[in-house]
Order: sequence, then structure tokens, then C-alpha cells
Amino acid sequence: MQVSSIDAVLWFFGSFVCENRFMVNCRVGLMLAAVGLVQAQGVVRSLPEVKFEQDQDVKCLSSAVETGDPAKGPSTIILKAPANCVIPWHYHTAEEQLIVVQGKVPTEMEGMPKQILAPGGFAMMPGKAKHRFSCEAKSGCILFVTFDRAYDIFWVK
Repeated sequence: MQVSSIDAVLWFFGSFVCENRFMVNCRVGLMLAAVGLVQAQGVVRSLPEVKFEQDQDVKCLSSAVETGDPAKGPSTIILKAPANCVIPWHYHTAEEQLIVVQGKVPTEMEGMPKQILAPGGFAMMPGKAKHRFSCEAKSGCILFVTFDRAYDIFWVK
């Protein structure tokens, strides 16, 4: 359900619930509550249903947002990388968590030894922690990443 389709219902409902002098604030509150309810419905999606798009920065990487809005807050993103795809040193303001679903993913974080993560492997990079990863599997790699706040990326030279 889109927010715009809820707006008319909330405007009508808000006319009965909200007092005139606080009408706008009350309606905004009702809208935010309704958006929260829409998000709380959950997501169930099989891997073949995922619509991957090419990454703008790392051309060998493709991704799809599974939940949330990376531009505004927490999100979960699924990544797909072919063999030999390298995501160079970078960091995010947000904490990033990574879970490998398929492939071998060498993962490095500043101040820690390199680890090769296989399916089920996990890494947590605190906000502003410099890290990099790549895909070493011939059949490619699939991994989930989550961010605890809005997504950004800073490349390390």
C-alpha cells in the first residue's frame, strides 16, 4: 500500500479525531502511524523473485533492497557478485552487518586479520570502520547486508 493511497483515508478520519487547532500535526501523526503499520506487515520473498540492479559504484556488483529505505533509515540489502568481484576499501556512517548465503567472501576490516567467510559466515563492521570484501567463488556470491541507519558510502584512497 502506498502512502498516497492512505492519505485520503487519514485526512477524512483525521477530521473526526483531530481538533481544529492541531489538525495538521494530528494528521501527520496518523500518517506516520499508518506508514508504520504498512512496514510492520513484513516481507516474504524467494531468491528468484529478487530484482537485482547493477550497482552505480562497483560495476561488478548488483543489489536489491529487501526492507527499509536506505536513504532514510535502517535497511536490508541483498548483494550478488560474480567471481573476482572486488569491493574496495570503504566505510559507512552506519553499522553494517554481513551474512554470506553463497560463495566464499574474503572480508577484511582495518585492524583485524582477513577472514574468508563461507555460507553462514557473519561480519559486523561498526560505523566508520574501514573494510573491504570480494567474491572468490567460481559460481559467484550472494550475501545480505543490513544497515542500522541511512546508507552512505565513503571510498578510502
